Amino acid sequence: MPSPPAARSPRAALAELLTGNRRFVSGQPLHGHDVTAAAAVASGDQQPYAVVLGCIDSRVPLEAIFDQTFGSICVIRTGAHVLDRAVCGSIEYVVGQLGVRLVMVLGHERCGAVGSTVDAVRTGRRPGGALGYVVDRITPAVREVGVADPAVHPLAIRRHVRRTVAALRADDLLADRVATGELAVVGALYDLATGEVTLLPAEETRNRPPG
Repeated sequence: MPSPPAARSPRAALAELLTGNRRFVSGQPLHGHDVTAAAAVASGDQQPYAVVLGCIDSRVPLEAIFDQTFGSICVIRTGAHVLDRAVCGSIEYVVGQLGVRLVMVLGHERCGAVGSTVDAVRTGRRPGGALGYVVDRITPAVREVGVADPAVHPLAIRRHVRRTVAALRADDLLADRVATGELAVVGALYDLATGEVTLLPAEETRNRPPG
């Protein structure tokens, strides 16, 4: 099955991702990641139609949960989908050079990085090393929810997705494309138990200050 063309609209790209997730959830995937599929796209230029930014969690393999084959999506994974310059530059590249029309930020339940940040905010003990950077990037979402809230962990996960979406929509090299509708940046959540991906409501991912 050939990769969908990069020129498809943001709406069509999103529909393709969610259709793939429905195949995955139903136990009827089309793509088994056979080596022949890799060989089939090896010689030509890549034409991905979406980029998915997700977490490093081993329970959330992005190509699998969207039932996508070689060459169809670009995948970036960091702890709790934290942004840095390399991540933003990579997204700018696939949008600007490869013509990708959709960016999805995918959070998930029981995210360990968000849990660690909740603990750090509660105790006032920030981790050292580069892990401290990850915690620092998630901390604003935790503080916006408030550690006194008994549901701080799941609420902070949603809030952090929203903040990541807003930061990407405001990116210097992406903002104009978002404004014209050429590019869509959406937020979603993955259910570890069911395998289902659910889009965050539009009002949850409207632009808000990323700082």
